[in-house]
Amino acid sequence: MATETPEVSGVATAAFEPLRAEFAAVLDADPGHAAQLAVHLHGRLVVDLWGGPDIQGDSLTGVFSSTKGIAFLVAALLVRRGQLDVTREVRSYWPEFAAEGKGGISVHDLLAHRAGSIGTEDGFTREELADDAAIADRLAGHHPYWHPGRAFGYHSLTVGALTGEIVRRITGRSLRALYDEEIRGPLGVDFHLGLPEAEERRLRTILPAPPGEPGASEPAGPPDGIAGIAGNRHRGDAPTVLHELPNSRRFRAGGQSSAGGVASARGLSRLYAAAVTGVDGAEPLLDEATARLCGLPYSVGHDLVLDMRRAYGLGFMVGFPHLPAGTFGHDGAGGSVALASPSTGLAFGYTRRVFAGGSAPEADRLAAVAHACALRAG
Repeated sequence: MATETPEVSGVATAAFEPLRAEFAAVLDADPGHAAQLAVHLHGRLVVDLWGGPDIQGDSLTGVFSSTKGIAFLVAALLVRRGQLDVTREVRSYWPEFAAEGKGGISVHDLLAHRAGSIGTEDGFTREELADDAAIADRLAGHHPYWHPGRAFGYHSLTVGALTGEIVRRITGRSLRALYDEEIRGPLGVDFHLGLPEAEERRLRTILPAPPGEPGASEPAGPPDGIAGIAGNRHRGDAPTVLHELPNSRRFRAGGQSSAGGVASARGLSRLYAAAVTGVDGAEPLLDEATARLCGLPYSVGHDLVLDMRRAYGLGFMVGFPHLPAGTFGHDGAGGSVALASPSTGLAFGYTRRVFAGGSAPEADRLAAVAHACALRAG
């Protein structure tokens, strides 16, 4: 392993020295930037770097929608086991969801943001927003915001709860319990749904973006428009301010599986390594066919909520720039990203403390360099 430098703490194997240099450049460009970067190759940790004010390699931060990767991985695990058939209608597992014209939607449609169940007319309270069961219960009887299956739009704060309710109906366990008992605990993944009180000492709060920087202002558009409803910004008494969510102990402890996860970059990378290659000699969580399904584009085109082009596979984001076809993962509004490339055996995790308001441009660069290094390493 390479030696530590003053600018960047941690280690990287020789083949990944270009990635260490790129990470150092990211930190050098902004003295206030604090971030972590981790990479696994064929199940082995080959990059473990961090730098910037008040952050260590084992620090934890809220990772916003990178959390969704847990929900989709648990669903994929049930697919691999034959317990979940994504071509079946949701109502075959969860009859109550068929209300208000939602009876014909498939599980795959729901995972890939085609259900139209992005929120409710009066929004969610702070207490409900931290509780997947409460979200699922509210959405089951609520009307969709477009004809289910005919379009797609990002279910920002709800898709984890919807997925989790299907998991509960199939297994009798909450998504959080299944994840903790079969993935996080046994495989030592430092990525938490429901942060225990004992781990709060490692938490680093999300910092607001400086004025004029990306993420410094709330999303454009009317609060009662489709994006506002998806972001729960339409509650006149208490509109949701996205960057504040993971700084709430209630939200962190609730285990909300759309945006409530707390992780280190090591945890993000290890989760995806466990999924596609296995770690510490364990078999991968997914077989080749299921991993291929995760990375296969299903919803592709104009996202009604984000008002931009997006692509989703089995819930996961796909079509990452400069990465091979079949790569799947998820990013978060704070700027985190986690992904896996089954064809190269690469797993990648990145976290940052300053809120980015969406995908962080440096994360794309770092992932591209990581991929190039992986190709050279073989």
